[in-house]
Amino acid sequence: MKTVKKLVRNPISLVGLVIVLFFIVIGIAAPWLAPPKPGYSPYEIPRDGFSAMPKSPGGKHPLGTTEGQYDIYHGVIWGTRTAFRVGLIITVSITVIGVILGTLAGYYGGMADELIMRIVDIFLAFPRLVAAMTLTTILGKGLDKVMIALIVFGWMGYARVIRSEILSLREESYIEASKAVGAGNLRIICRHLLPNAIYPVFVMASLDIGSMVLSAATLSFLGLGAEVGYADWGQLASFTRNWIIGPPGDPLKYWYTVFYPGAAILLFVLGWNLLGDAFRDILDPKMQGQLGTV
Repeated sequence: MKTVKKLVRNPISLVGLVIVLFFIVIGIAAPWLAPPKPGYSPYEIPRDGFSAMPKSPGGKHPLGTTEGQYDIYHGVIWGTRTAFRVGLIITVSITVIGVILGTLAGYYGGMADELIMRIVDIFLAFPRLVAAMTLTTILGKGLDKVMIALIVFGWMGYARVIRSEILSLREESYIEASKAVGAGNLRIICRHLLPNAIYPVFVMASLDIGSMVLSAATLSFLGLGAEVGYADWGQLASFTRNWIIGPPGDPLKYWYTVFYPGAAILLFVLGWNLLGDAFRDILDPKMQGQLGTV
């Protein structure tokens, strides 16, 4: 409750919270805001023909259509659910993997620490987006393949952060006292170490939700993500690549094809980044005295 009050009092975090809540409402209300066609998947973007020329906003296409006549409005609305699914599944997965491996490395040390950290170093040697692109190509096209690739190359930061926290906490007197009274390793880790070491992970996770959505959108834009016609902001953006600049004399003629999916990605990532910054300020003891003056 105290954390919620601090979030509301901080103007920056309040903006982030409002943006995230806005997308949550859109995701929940998607079946009413953009009803799917009977017999079709709601994530299948309706199309109004096969013409390569986008149509301007108006009529039954309030935000216009993309190349191939895909309805931008439907894609943006249902793409919100896609963004939450991608961001949350990937972030939760990499958090769990990183926390488990980092805890084992920090608590047991020795060979376990050496082995896990060398594996982390190997994975960190690959640029994440390039590595995810390569793995997605190997696994085959699809949003689920993108998620797997981003999970495989996304957990290392969590392992390093939680390991450093565990290393500093395991020498504390209350840990030694727990060992002295016969507490097992699992109890010490779950009851004493993780509750005190997990806060930096929360900050990383809140920032990574937006980051992972942006990475997935990038892969979809490059043609490695969702199937053609799937409600995904990255794919909507990819439909605009031939229409970013309009004809001579009217370069902004097809502005709507770029603006709406781009704005959705921008606001979604911005909202989570602002929340992540606020969590960092709230959970970092050094920042506690500054919150009242923000």
